[in-house]
Amino acid sequence: MQAIARGLGVETAATSPTYTYVHRYDGRRGPVFHLDCYRLRHPDDAADLDWESILRDGDAALIEWPERGGAWIPTPQVRLALDYADDPERRLLEMA
Repeated sequence: MQAIARGLGVETAATSPTYTYVHRYDGRRGPVFHLDCYRLRHPDDAADLDWESILRDGDAALIEWPERGGAWIPTPQVRLALDYADDPERRLLEMA
């Protein structure tokens, strides 16, 4: 998230929106939204996340745990998977 946000022109540190579900950052071309759906108890809880504004106004919507949002989650343009490498300081990024 940090690297993607920086690439989109976000100058502030991107932090996890675990308890607020959504963080909005100002990017170079427009808002960048970071969503964390891990704490959703039911997919219908995602209805309260104001998808219309996020998709209309945002340059990017980066969504963690999208499977928990069910049908409310928009079809991804790019799906990324992160994993640990043999070196604990490195991570693997895979486009799925």
